[in-house]
Amino acid sequence: MATILKILDVEILDEAYAPSIRYRPAMTALTALGAARQSEALAAGEATSRQLTEATLAAIEVEQSRLNATVAVFRDEALAAADDADRRRAAGEKGPLLGVPIVVKDDLDMAGKVTGLGSHAQTRPAAEDSDLVAAIRAAGMVIVAKTTLPELAIMGFTETEAHGITRNPHHTDHTPGGSSGGSAALVGAGAVGIATASDGAGSIRIPAACCGLVGFKPSHGLVPSSGGWHGLSTQGCVAPHVADSAMFLDTFGSFPDALSEAAVRDPEPLRIGWSLSASAATRPDALDPDVRAALDRTVALLAAAGHDVREVKIPYRLGAKALTVRYLSGIRVGTESVHDPSRLEERTRAIARLGAPFGARAVRWANRKGEEFGASIHDELDVDILLTPVMSGPAIPVGHWARLGAVRLVLAMNGFYAYTAQWNHAGTPAVSMPAGATTKGLPLAVQLIARPGDDVRLMSLAGQIERGLD
Repeated sequence: MATILKILDVEILDEAYAPSIRYRPAMTALTALGAARQSEALAAGEATSRQLTEATLAAIEVEQSRLNATVAVFRDEALAAADDADRRRAAGEKGPLLGVPIVVKDDLDMAGKVTGLGSHAQTRPAAEDSDLVAAIRAAGMVIVAKTTLPELAIMGFTETEAHGITRNPHHTDHTPGGSSGGSAALVGAGAVGIATASDGAGSIRIPAACCGLVGFKPSHGLVPSSGGWHGLSTQGCVAPHVADSAMFLDTFGSFPDALSEAAVRDPEPLRIGWSLSASAATRPDALDPDVRAALDRTVALLAAAGHDVREVKIPYRLGAKALTVRYLSGIRVGTESVHDPSRLEERTRAIARLGAPFGARAVRWANRKGEEFGASIHDELDVDILLTPVMSGPAIPVGHWARLGAVRLVLAMNGFYAYTAQWNHAGTPAVSMPAGATTKGLPLAVQLIARPGDDVRLMSLAGQIERGLD
């Protein structure tokens, strides 16, 4: 591989891997390349983990004042972990993510640190690492910071009383989405190559769409530390490229075949159903023309690649809409589990009260209906993959819903983010893929959804789309 970087020189820019990043003096191009290319650079001896970590820490420091995306930075611990990774590599170890920096969403326990969950209500340090954090450390990744999220991961935007407003790296008057907003903001800014993210109703895919990233939500039950909100939530990552996501999920997930190998090969011709069907409690928001144009471009790309692409109408019957039971009950349970519930935001407590009617029996019924929906919908529509928008428009302005009460806020989010939560309910893999930008520079995206367990084929199609759009 040709040398593509100079660790202390800002002039190097690989446009194919970082087309939208605006470099600033404290940032080197290496931080923006993504975990897969960083891994290659480390393996080739083009950089050490310490150099890469120092560059990442510097970039995060610059971006924090602009984006407000971290709740804690672990400089000394990160540099010590980087030195250890360099020693392990010098001794012959060749782990794919050894020495690669990562930021961790503040919903994962790290021993000795408070898992803040975007809230003042969390006060006690965690006794031990979560399973995913333990696996990240064992793989030799370097945890450099923890990132912001809305309180208890509830919102599709990242604005809290505890930490303030987190902003979109492409347009700071807009949100990076939620709940993995801080993770997406830092990766979208090019400050770090990959970040953990979790998705209970779209919280990987929505921030990825807002920030121009790949957001792959795997089939449920395949990644450690998943399962919140009665099984709606799964862990994953946000990353610049398909290869980065595949490498992370291969390293920490349990998949039948290598996703990294699938990402570089085109899938066989597939039956792809594109749809504007939205699932909303009342009425979904009107689709923005730029979002529709991005979907149309993707339809044309897939058809040109030889896939059988046709429009379908997704039926969202009662069983599909039963996700509301799991979502609202999950939020209620979450508020009961924090260290000091009296310190929760009022809007969080108000949303939690909406889940009061849903007990264990209702949740068991809703879980069953979700499994049935996920197991049948692709066959019912006679497709292998579904293609939809991620959101009704590009990222909303910050403060857009700040004055809404609980019921109106939940309905507003449901109307704008009307394409994601049903696939958590179904347990299917789904991926948000970058699909251009508006004239204001706000990223656009599309969503692909496969059958439960069909992550390998979905990753293959995601890679094909990425190559076709480059």
